[in-house]
Amino acid sequence: MRPRARRRWGSFPTTADIGIWARGRTSSELFEALGLGLFALMTDLRTVRPRDERAVSASGEDPVSLAVAYLGQLLLLQQTEGFVAREIRVRTLGVPPTALVASVRGEPFVPDRHPARKEVKAITLHEARVDLAKGRARLIVDI
Repeated sequence: MRPRARRRWGSFPTTADIGIWARGRTSSELFEALGLGLFALMTDLRTVRPRDERAVSASGEDPVSLAVAYLGQLLLLQQTEGFVAREIRVRTLGVPPTALVASVRGEPFVPDRHPARKEVKAITLHEARVDLAKGRARLIVDI
């Protein structure tokens, strides 16, 4: 029997909004987990089929601003196309990373098949943390 993989993302409550936490062994894994954590707030990822692919890129002055810009691009993809992701592959650029390109696989949101969870309105810099050495990140989103 294979050992059960530990989840690499989740959410935590805040006063008026909600936070996303993520972890990864590499910066690419960390950003992949952040992206999946964002989409997991919106719907049950198990119901999403990785049928279509989109490309997303982002840049920032440091890993924190990169994380905010990246999640902002994913949110824009969801808001403009109704797209929800099941798989994300990220390639970070720079040391520490200040840019990334991502392949996002999923499909348009279908209310009959995808349960609606939270409506995410924006990604904030408030209390955003990205610790690449420990492979951990926490960001707060407006709902």
